[in-house]
Amino acid sequence: MKVSKRHIVLSSLGICLLCLGVLAYGIYFTPAPSLWGKTSFSAAYYDRNNTLLRLTLSEDESYRLYTPLEEISPELIEATLLQEDRYFYTHPGVNPVSLLRGAYATYIRRSRSIGGSTISMQVVRLRDQMQTQDIWGKLIQIYQALRLDAHYSKKDILEAYLNLAPYGGNIYGAGTASLIYFKQPVKTLPMPQSLALAVIPQNPVKRYPLRADNSPWQQARKRLFNQFPANKYEQYAPYIGMKITAFSRDDLPFLAPHFIDDLEQESQEGRIETTLDISLQQRLEGRIQSYLQRKKHLGIDNAAAMLLHFPTMEVRALVGSGDFFNAAIQGQVDGTLARRSPGSTLKPFVYALGLEQGLIHPETLLEDDKVFFAEYRPGNFDKRFIGKIPAREALILSRNIPAISLAYQLRDPDLYQFLQTAEADFPQNRKHYGLSIVVGGAEITMRKLVQLYAMLANGGKLNDLKYRLDQPVSGSRDLLSPEAALLTVNMMQQSKPDTLPFTPNSHRLPHYWKTGTSNGFRDAWTIGIFGPYVLAVWTGHFDGHANPSLIGSQAAAPLFFDIANTLTSHARLKDYIAPAIEQTKLAHVSICRKTGEIGSCSISKESLFIPGKSPFQPIKSSKKTEILSPRENISYSYSHKNNDLRIPLEARSTEINQPLFWFANNVFIGTSQHKTPLFWSPKPGEHVVRVVDSNGIADIRHINVIISE
Repeated sequence: MKVSKRHIVLSSLGICLLCLGVLAYGIYFTPAPSLWGKTSFSAAYYDRNNTLLRLTLSEDESYRLYTPLEEISPELIEATLLQEDRYFYTHPGVNPVSLLRGAYATYIRRSRSIGGSTISMQVVRLRDQMQTQDIWGKLIQIYQALRLDAHYSKKDILEAYLNLAPYGGNIYGAGTASLIYFKQPVKTLPMPQSLALAVIPQNPVKRYPLRADNSPWQQARKRLFNQFPANKYEQYAPYIGMKITAFSRDDLPFLAPHFIDDLEQESQEGRIETTLDISLQQRLEGRIQSYLQRKKHLGIDNAAAMLLHFPTMEVRALVGSGDFFNAAIQGQVDGTLARRSPGSTLKPFVYALGLEQGLIHPETLLEDDKVFFAEYRPGNFDKRFIGKIPAREALILSRNIPAISLAYQLRDPDLYQFLQTAEADFPQNRKHYGLSIVVGGAEITMRKLVQLYAMLANGGKLNDLKYRLDQPVSGSRDLLSPEAALLTVNMMQQSKPDTLPFTPNSHRLPHYWKTGTSNGFRDAWTIGIFGPYVLAVWTGHFDGHANPSLIGSQAAAPLFFDIANTLTSHARLKDYIAPAIEQTKLAHVSICRKTGEIGSCSISKESLFIPGKSPFQPIKSSKKTEILSPRENISYSYSHKNNDLRIPLEARSTEINQPLFWFANNVFIGTSQHKTPLFWSPKPGEHVVRVVDSNGIADIRHINVIISE
């Protein structure tokens, strides 16, 4: 059968149209291709003041930091387009003229290879690691480039190129190259450096800035500058002839190593702004290294420290060891994460619970004498007993017996339960530790200790530690009342040891601190609060060997105050605790030093107490406070039909100008004045109503609220 020429032409045309239709469908109507593929990126960690701390390698062992197009200097973008694809904004992903010119030069004239690739085509090659030297590979690259332009904006494609382009060695992306070669953000890169970067991707081996002879790189930069329109960047002309110096990857910073190592566990990418303050970090590192050098003769060769800004819960400095690179002390171990015996640094929480549960006030007399708890026979560090001692002094002097005896009296929660609620995560149960937990029998990390002390400074509210600026304050839980928490901090206030040097600024600022020494002299601690900071210091050995010099007050306290003095000498810090106390319901009361009871005697002392909660004894006094309403053992009827029951709470006092504090079942409900009622709406049930005046004199009533039909 004879086929006409016209039929062949029509059939060929139909096949071409079908192929074009399939091609168009593949380009425009199939799902959008991935712009990035399986590309992995580095992480750049910055301190809170924009100082680069570390640039990490990506998963493929490259330096490739994702940088948004808005963060890249316009001069670099303009230079890159001029160098790589000056018609980028007008072609559909492929430039036919460039392709034909490249094909002619490569395959017909057999001169040097000219790819004719657009930026879109280069994104495809870099994304998929394609081999495009042969015709088939080039056709696939062209097809994929057309697909990219069909599904993504020019901005997206240009951003991808500037993040994927090779800049020599294992350095990829303009943002990465700017940080490494010029130590500055690519957003502020001036024209001479922008030209220097723009020419590298075309030949990253020959134009590698760190080659011994980098003249090809320098010459390519000059040629590109001459391609700009005349006079456009004339002000830079004098600088173009000058050689540009590039830094090496070896010059990248490696700061705050333990802090960054911990954050790296989160496998993040891109720019990460941390809470760290590198100036504070370096002060801590400097003081620790200087201190260890001075104490080397005592066998003290390692230390860790952590500085927390407790109002924001931001970790401002963290030093995990005396020297990260010293293998002899296991320097890469992070001492802030190591579980160690805290010695007596947990005692403040025993006193906080005692205050919360109404067992003590700061001047309650506690016994410091021989005591036995089944098979446990605790003693004091100095092996002496001093008899009756006020709770405040027992805490400051770190007497074991009073703290252990108080811990024995704690109701739910006891110290173990309290710490477990705070997620101390002890590996053993309460019975395993017993009362030894008070003096360091259970191991805990420095980070948890810092968080717990911050809880006291923040009025009993436990919040998670913050390591990144974008991390919200989280994990907030009320572990103590503001009164119990801040009164505990107030009890910890003491002067620094007389053996330490005097510094005027730190002398004026109150310091609330506690030392700790583990059993067997393996760990020495000091942790405290001053200004807006919680500072913890540990000295010891990661292998746990003993050293009789490792005593908290002698080995850790000097370093604590060395750091604190350095910080206070560089900034005018204010006390946060006293103003916070003024915002609580804590009141002042006169305490008899002889008995530890509320009231005046020949030796009295003013103290803070928690109205309605701190223990007191009836005191014979001409000053009398008495509840007028409600009457004792009266019942009130609560009706579902009339549920607005309001009971007047009224009392009289000889201190007619002072407030009266009202409590129901030990919960504060409000204040009133002499013979001025406070109206209260109780729930059904039995209630103990208490009123306390400013002198601690109290009166109580028992009432019952019943539900009537």
